[in-house]
Amino acid sequence: MGRKRPPGSSPKGSLGALRLIRETGSAAPPPNSLEQTLIRSPRDVFVFMQPHAEREEIEVFWILALDAQSRVTFDSPIVITRGILNSSLVHPREVFRAAIVSGAAGIIVVHNHPSGDPKPSADDRAVTQQLVAAGRLLDLPVYDHVIIGRSTYASFAELGLL
Repeated sequence: MGRKRPPGSSPKGSLGALRLIRETGSAAPPPNSLEQTLIRSPRDVFVFMQPHAEREEIEVFWILALDAQSRVTFDSPIVITRGILNSSLVHPREVFRAAIVSGAAGIIVVHNHPSGDPKPSADDRAVTQQLVAAGRLLDLPVYDHVIIGRSTYASFAELGLL
């Protein structure tokens, strides 16, 4: 037997309330069209992620979950961790849990450098190597690690670091 709802309530009403809260919350970048979510290069990642990264004052680590056609599976990146001013702890468990739940065929990891300089640190390199190795074991490739700086970016793939 189904549960009776009070008069005037519906599951849609709850969703509408949730939507209203989200729409009136903090200003987020506008949703991207399907064409904009197609990732063909590190520059595409930068264009997609810059509105998210530029409003952060601390280091944030995201993943872009990609489908088999290299399209981002969500309108927004998935936040894995939020750190302090210049660091963020990242563990493969959280990265790949989010990727698997999202049904990703592959991922691109992204984080910002609040200092504005996107040059990869030794920690960035170590984390990336760890994530790439875990991705191989899970057959869920890490296509790139893009670091967003002030109006610029660094791509591990372009730098030959993957």
